[in-house]
Amino acid sequence: MLTAAIVTNDAVGSAQLLAGLQQTGLVSSVKQWMIPAEKMPEAGELTADIVLLDLSRDPEPFFAFSSHIRRLRPSVRLIACSATTPPSPQLLLDAMRSGVQDFVSKPVVPDTLKEILSRLNQEGQSANGRPADKLIALMGSKGGVGTTTVAVNLGVQLSAHSRKQVVLLDFARPLGNVHLLLDLHPRFGVRDAIENLDRLDSHFLSGMLERHKTKLEILGGALQLEEWQNIPVAPLDRVVNVAQTGFDVVLADLGSYFSSDLGHLLKSARMILIVVEVDVPSLWALQRRLLALGGLGVDPDRIRVIVNRWHKGDEDALKSIEKDMKRPPLACLPNDFRKASGAVNLGSPLTDNDNPLTVEYRQLADHLTGNGKAGAVKRTGLTNFFSLTAKR
Repeated sequence: MLTAAIVTNDAVGSAQLLAGLQQTGLVSSVKQWMIPAEKMPEAGELTADIVLLDLSRDPEPFFAFSSHIRRLRPSVRLIACSATTPPSPQLLLDAMRSGVQDFVSKPVVPDTLKEILSRLNQEGQSANGRPADKLIALMGSKGGVGTTTVAVNLGVQLSAHSRKQVVLLDFARPLGNVHLLLDLHPRFGVRDAIENLDRLDSHFLSGMLERHKTKLEILGGALQLEEWQNIPVAPLDRVVNVAQTGFDVVLADLGSYFSSDLGHLLKSARMILIVVEVDVPSLWALQRRLLALGGLGVDPDRIRVIVNRWHKGDEDALKSIEKDMKRPPLACLPNDFRKASGAVNLGSPLTDNDNPLTVEYRQLADHLTGNGKAGAVKRTGLTNFFSLTAKR
């Protein structure tokens, strides 16, 4: 991923540039430099791959700054952003002399920035990895298999046990239930994020999140049945991209919803966890979902199955899943109805260290964060956990 910097004399005005950069999903960090600068940055202070010059009416201080940057890092990409359209020949000449390579008009839209950043990646300039290495999408093979329960308890273990900064995005349809399982009362939700895309950056997003006592943070889902009618799917990618700039792990609860519009989000995910139960309708739906994901071009190596409410007598069904997936399930969560339903009704996630179900969630969190034992197959009287090395 790329690192970026914004050079500006207007902190408020540069907020749109910050939001646009973070929404591209191609930058890992953004630094801001104010003009006039008390002092020019030194070599060790400037690590950006791309620098946006948020030009004001007096562009000379910006061009002096960009000339200094160019001397420090000849490989940096300098982009001038100007409200003057079209820019005058003299402005273009001064920009070129200071090392500016691109000139874009304000307001700058995220798609324009993404095109430039993508070009940098294609040219091989500091493309350090996939932009979506933090996203784990959870979906149920069908409704009622416990996808949200798995998402919440996995998120809690990733946050409290693995000590990662984790955000859970409630994208489930038609209603979001994540907040109910955590006894939270979110003031904002996914609709608010979508309606404020023009200023959605990591700081703005953090103000819309609710934090649980386990340090898991959530973006609330839809609270009214008709909300998703007015929420387009495509901008969800940009919400995810912004979330990835501020968290170690981004979980997205998709519920049982499936649409070709989710293709880009699903293809960019580090992993897709499909929650199933061992019954005929759920396994039948799993086969159809795998076919649909393949039709979208999702890498099958990034798809894993989690068996929820597992019983000791389900071995034959597990073999069927392994045959379809060409690998065993990632985890089999034991059926402890009393504990699980009690936790849901109380809005309290599973944290009891003596509970086998909690242990399985903890082992799953360890595995996803690289702390599990690769290739090990662990079986006890109550549970069956498969630990595999996930392809990253």
